[in-house]
Amino acid sequence: QVQLVESGGGLVQAGDSLRLSCKASGRTLSTLHMGWFRQGPGKERELLARTSRNFGATYYADSVKGRFTISRDNAKTTLYLQMNSLKSEDTAIYYCAAGVLAGQYNYWGQGTQVTVSS
Repeated sequence: QVQLVESGGGLVQAGDSLRLSCKASGRTLSTLHMGWFRQGPGKERELLARTSRNFGATYYADSVKGRFTISRDNAKTTLYLQMNSLKSEDTAIYYCAAGVLAGQYNYWGQGTQVTVSS
């Protein structure tokens, strides 16, 4: 069983930066595909970024491309999301997720709230 715990959310102003962390336990991080999702008020959950387990290949949604960076430190069993140039529309609960198979996320964190004031 994999446990994921996010941290790093908070209240910031538009244009600020935040770094989210997701600490994993229960399985070696290098064996997992990892992703960051978010769900804003009244919106569906969306995939923001993902990183593959094999070569660390990354994908970004258009809404965050160029502003957000996903990275992983397998030694620290931690996934990160660096968020720059935050906008009010980035306000959401952010979740990290993991899975053994690409595109299938079986494990989810509890989420961390990010609020961006304009």
